[in-house]
Amino acid sequence: MLSRLRPDEERYARRMARIARWDRPIEGRAARLRAWANMLLVDHGIFRLAYLNAHRVTPRLWRAAQPAPGQIAWFARQGVKTIVNLRGGREHGSWPLQREACERHGIALVDFVLRSRGAPERETILASKAFFATLTEPALVHCKSGADRAGFFAALYLLIHEERPLDEATRQLSLRYGHFRFAKTGILDAFFDTYRREGAAKGIAFLDWVETAYDPERLEREFKPGFLSSMIADRLIRRE
Repeated sequence: MLSRLRPDEERYARRMARIARWDRPIEGRAARLRAWANMLLVDHGIFRLAYLNAHRVTPRLWRAAQPAPGQIAWFARQGVKTIVNLRGGREHGSWPLQREACERHGIALVDFVLRSRGAPERETILASKAFFATLTEPALVHCKSGADRAGFFAALYLLIHEERPLDEATRQLSLRYGHFRFAKTGILDAFFDTYRREGAAKGIAFLDWVETAYDPERLEREFKPGFLSSMIADRLIRRE
């Protein structure tokens, strides 16, 4: 809460300092304890030990929240070959612990950064087709909580890579997974709703619509999140 009151320059500098701290190998017992403490307490990993929000999307794709090392070991036993990190910045102890666990179990760790509270970026969506085509499967995709970005990725995967119907794909954005469509994260639902009205209804293929007609600035202007849902997602359960 207090960090939001700091100037943008100070917030950026603090974020870069966190990334510099965690985007390096863990050396020594004290550093390992700090990484675990940060993952469990600062990154809320203690809740994910009890419930990882893990679900099988297809026989070749899992979705989940940020996994701990022991959970990565479990996915390795299920045959997972790649973990896709949607979170971006390596700001928590979760990152070096995840990287170590992937190396230990022979799992490739790759990034595909998505946003949960802004209009999806056109270039990212268009790039997803090639990303899916080259993804070594079975794969696990995760964000922090496994609700919003993981759901959006899974929906894109089904729609673009598996060529599933739009309604089936968008069921990946559901309260079942902890996704709140009336919070700020509902802009992901609004994106697909816009395509349904302005693209699918006219017989325009999804990627063609994204490339030629999708207007992220208009989506940002027109989407209005609900106050209560946003309070729950942003303040109560501290979504990223």
